[in-house]
Amino acid sequence: MKALVKVPVAMSNSSNPSLILASTSVYRRELLERLGIPFTVISPSVDEAPLPGESTLELALRLAKAKATAISKEYPDAWVIGSDQVADLCGAAIGKPGNFARAMAQLQLMRGTTVTFHTALCVMKGDTETTLSIPTEVTFRKLSDEILESYLLAEEPYDCAGSAKSEGLGITLLEAIKSDDPTALIGLPLIALTGLLRDAGFVIPLKKSTLENT
Repeated sequence: MKALVKVPVAMSNSSNPSLILASTSVYRRELLERLGIPFTVISPSVDEAPLPGESTLELALRLAKAKATAISKEYPDAWVIGSDQVADLCGAAIGKPGNFARAMAQLQLMRGTTVTFHTALCVMKGDTETTLSIPTEVTFRKLSDEILESYLLAEEPYDCAGSAKSEGLGITLLEAIKSDDPTALIGLPLIALTGLLRDAGFVIPLKKSTLENT
C-alpha cells in the first residue's frame, strides 16, 4: 500500500499542475522543500533488488524510472519525480546498511578508498520522461574502528547508502567530495532537477502571489 503525505497541498492551477515526489526518503523531501514549491509525497511500491548482471549505474537509473512510472500511472497529469542512489565500490553495490553491524562493515570496507555514488533522477509527466544520473566521487579517510564506532552511535545513519550521512557527522569521515551537483550525495540533485522541471514546462521559482493562492 502506498503512503500519501501532503507537503504542503499540491497545486492545481493551469500553469503548474500538481508535483509529486515518488519517494519514501525524508532526505529527498527535505531537499525538495528548499525550492519553496508545493508538492505531494507518495511512496511507490517498487522491488529494488538488482537484476542479474546489472551495473550500479544501470540499477540506479532503472529504479528512479520505476518509482516515477509507478506513481505516474495513477497521476498522468502531474509532474512526478523519481530518484534512487546506489554507492559503487569497485563495481560492487553498497546499499543502506539497516543496522550497526552492517554499517560498521561498510565503513571498514570503504575507508581509504574512493566510492562513486550514482544518484539517478527521473522526471515524468504522462508519456514524457527524462532520466539521468549525477555521479559523486567520495574519498573516505583512513580512520580507526573506534572513530567509526563513535560516529555510528552518534549519527545512526542506517538508512543512508554507504552509511555516510554527509549532511551530518558523516562529513568528518570524508577526505574529498567531487560532484557537479552539491545535493546529489544527500539524495536529490537539485541543479539537475530544476533544469529538468523547467525543460518540462514547470515554472521555477514560483511568484509570491502564486504561492499565496495555493
